Amino acid sequence: MTQPFYVSPEQVMKDRADFARKGIARGRSVVVLSCGEGIALVAENPSPSLHKIGEIYDKIAFAAVGKYNEFESLRQAGVRYADVRGYSYDRVDVTGRGLASVYAQSLGAVFTAEQKPFEVELTVAEVGHDVGSDHLFRLTFDGSIADERRFVVMGGAAERVAEAVIDGWSAEASYREAIQLAARALREDRTETQLSLEVAVLDRNSETERGVRRAFRRITLDELNELLTGPI
Repeated sequence: MTQPFYVSPEQVMKDRADFARKGIARGRSVVVLSCGEGIALVAENPSPSLHKIGEIYDKIAFAAVGKYNEFESLRQAGVRYADVRGYSYDRVDVTGRGLASVYAQSLGAVFTAEQKPFEVELTVAEVGHDVGSDHLFRLTFDGSIADERRFVVMGGAAERVAEAVIDGWSAEASYREAIQLAARALREDRTETQLSLEVAVLDRNSETERGVRRAFRRITLDELNELLTGPI
């Protein structure tokens, strides 16, 4: 009788992790950073319609790298979770930490129980009253979660881009300065002169300045060109 082929659990987990890392490494980088005016989310993205950055709830945004269909399904699930929780309890009960915990459970379950892990890396960003109260939660393919400070860089060139960002980061920076810093860091890793960016922000003072609780605002192409070409 033929014996079934045996693979140790450690090797199975290692193979799954290597598979997911390779998929994420092919993704174009994303930078999420706190600044004086709020949180800026900057992604290298040549597609005008397949977004890597999106709104989850009033003051919470989502950014991802990896396979689009996988992280888009997670984004939609996060929106449903936030809507149901905000409707059932109160809008203030929807927090970035709660959403990140739900994502961590989902990613961990897929990584351990499914045949193929998700090839994604996520950031859940929640804007606060100041830089110190901003929350940036980074989630990896296996459900690991980290509470980051100042900024998060994801994607295949994360280490090199992070080195460029850390040298210029400032808590008092404006959106213009933060976006220009992220764009320079992303451009340093590219051989092409043309860089297609998707940019959004979480306005820290949306209620006082725009009269709305929703802090998420997507930057249009014309506005982005003005931000990138103007003085720093």
